[in-house]
Amino acid sequence: MTVTDLDPSTPAVQRHDAGSGTVAYRRVGTGRPVLLLHSAGGANEWGPLQLGLAGVADLIAPDHPGFGLSDDLPELHTVDDLVYHYLDLLDALGLPQVDVVGLSFGGWVAAELAMHSPERVRRLVLGAAVGLRIPEAPIADLFLMTPPQLMRALFHDEALVSAALSAVPTTEGILATYRDLGALARFGWHPFLNDPKLERRLHRITAPTLVLAAGEDRLVPRAHAERYAARIPDAELRDIPDCGHALHGERPAEVTAAIVEHLGGRRSEAELDLETGAET
Repeated sequence: MTVTDLDPSTPAVQRHDAGSGTVAYRRVGTGRPVLLLHSAGGANEWGPLQLGLAGVADLIAPDHPGFGLSDDLPELHTVDDLVYHYLDLLDALGLPQVDVVGLSFGGWVAAELAMHSPERVRRLVLGAAVGLRIPEAPIADLFLMTPPQLMRALFHDEALVSAALSAVPTTEGILATYRDLGALARFGWHPFLNDPKLERRLHRITAPTLVLAAGEDRLVPRAHAERYAARIPDAELRDIPDCGHALHGERPAEVTAAIVEHLGGRRSEAELDLETGAET
């Protein structure tokens, strides 16, 4: 579910004063705190993954600055700035240590956060994460893709592609998408969706880490997940087969179950499927 189709049961948005503006976040659930860092297209989202995490944890799901319902905070320019932004947010919420789940662009931010301040991250999940520079396996330029090309990169299931392309966009949705893409370009245009220094610093991550790779990812080659898993000490690499880049959008029950298990909740895929109403 996105900004245009959230149902009435979605938790209310809260706001944190972040200097030149405020950032929006939703917080719900009990248990260990989990910080969920969304993908470039996942701002203001509330769906099966969020429901599954909220069922086993104290879930904090913010919109990155410039995305979704958060203000632009134009003083922030780099992913490094976002790391300090999230450390400030955790301090403001009184959270000395959290589990961190990062998806795609959010996976890059999550990796940088866990590398910068390893003592703040108890467990880490990187789902189809960007952030690494691998010249022989470059990330596809989504800014150059047509809508059909982008949907086929996000989803492997042709039925999901057709449904996404046949949906009638609203003016609000179009404006939100362009704003999110503008924010993505601000933080990740040059160098394109990577930090050349990140790979050699990944050894600083101490959190037990789960790296999720989409079996049919046409945006981020598998080499990126393999490199993350190889460079982070004792990381586990797990494949999600028959799945495009949008892991939790295409295989929500399987992805949520894998994340919850890694974080220690140990809910089965079947249980999460029933609770969230997700379809595998």
